[in-house]
Amino acid sequence: MTIEITHTRREGTLIEGTSRGDGSAEILRLREYGRTQRQPFRWSRNLDCWYLPHSRDHATYTPSLELLAQRLRDAGYEVTLTIDNADRRSFSEAEEEREEKAEDRADRFGGYAASAAQSSEAAWKKSHDISERFAFGQPILTGHHSEGRARRDHARMDDAMRKSIGESDRAAHWTGRAQAAANYQQFRKDPGRTLRRLDKLRADLRAVEKWQRGESAKGYSRNPADPELEIEHQELTEEIKHWEKIIKDTEAEGFKVWSKADFTRGDFVLYRGTWYEVLRVNPKSVTIPHIHNGTGKRIVRATGNRHDDWTWTAPYDDVSGRKSADAMQQPPQAETAEQHEQAKQSPPVEEPVPAAKPTPVAAPAAGANWQDGMALVLIASKNSSRRKRRALWAMTRREAQAVCGDPRTFGRSYMLTWTDRPARHRGHRLGMGPGQRQPRASPRRAGHHPAP
Repeated sequence: MTIEITHTRREGTLIEGTSRGDGSAEILRLREYGRTQRQPFRWSRNLDCWYLPHSRDHATYTPSLELLAQRLRDAGYEVTLTIDNADRRSFSEAEEEREEKAEDRADRFGGYAASAAQSSEAAWKKSHDISERFAFGQPILTGHHSEGRARRDHARMDDAMRKSIGESDRAAHWTGRAQAAANYQQFRKDPGRTLRRLDKLRADLRAVEKWQRGESAKGYSRNPADPELEIEHQELTEEIKHWEKIIKDTEAEGFKVWSKADFTRGDFVLYRGTWYEVLRVNPKSVTIPHIHNGTGKRIVRATGNRHDDWTWTAPYDDVSGRKSADAMQQPPQAETAEQHEQAKQSPPVEEPVPAAKPTPVAAPAAGANWQDGMALVLIASKNSSRRKRRALWAMTRREAQAVCGDPRTFGRSYMLTWTDRPARHRGHRLGMGPGQRQPRASPRRAGHHPAP
């Protein structure tokens, strides 16, 4: 029997002609194939053949398939290898199929979740019915003729309750998977993500055009006569047109695509729920006061902040609104309906009086407010030890709590934390003068931002 290895962009990498128990599976399951040379082949019951995951709509890595063909020949098989990277489907066709599969997954996972929930409910009811015998706290009577049955009932109750908990966890898992599949189209067509995706695709297209002209791009050069460049150019052009149409449709529904032409210095930009004064207008972003100035505020102006010498850049794809300096002086009643809805979701906070920059101070006097004492704000990476935490600022405990409590100050791989007992940091890092000692506080007062 001949084993046929074929690859096209339309269908991906497929292997046909194998049979169960012929010994080919051991070779195909090796994690040494694909573009990363770390992927195994998998068996598909729908296709009734082996396939390489994530090989559709991509050019193959030819040496990987040649290595596979040689291994099968060495094992005594007859092998044919056919590669046609030019046979492809349009991006719109591929995207439509992905959306259909996401809908099918949502329905299928929803069914799994419903089945698991019913099984959990049935197991709980079974455990509850058995427990009715012991509703008044009847103990197991050792040596009594009912002891055996009572112990069996307890075991059945335990098994049923464990099954109920397991099925409940399974239902929660499939519910999450179904929700993720149902949100696939919304996630893919999110305007902000689409704009960022378009920037990357346009950069890739410019690189391909440079390679076709014989120029260097992305730090290296490619052969201008390579037919793969023309295929990549066609794919990128189709994909860019597809997402540009998505953006146009979104704009027709009321979405605003912000750009450099919409802002001037002194305007206010709505960035992640806070209004910031625009310090500078850039081609792809606006420069604003640092986001740490926005802790507990709805409006951050150019001056009067703790960190006036620090700035931040807000990309246009993450901007939610704009106001002129005059409009910002108007009372809150003049806000639009959309801004009013946002204000309801996040209740307005009065803009506090700007505080002066931290200056060297001594330990708080007796009777002073504990929150007015000094604390140290540090940044810690994920899984980092205490010794590797780096000090950022010294400020009062009240301000440290506000900064570390802001959800914008932590992410997947880092977090801000604060302490008023920095055992491994010098006193001068807390803004203290020479010879002044760090005030001691009980460990329960040392706080930190919750780990993400």
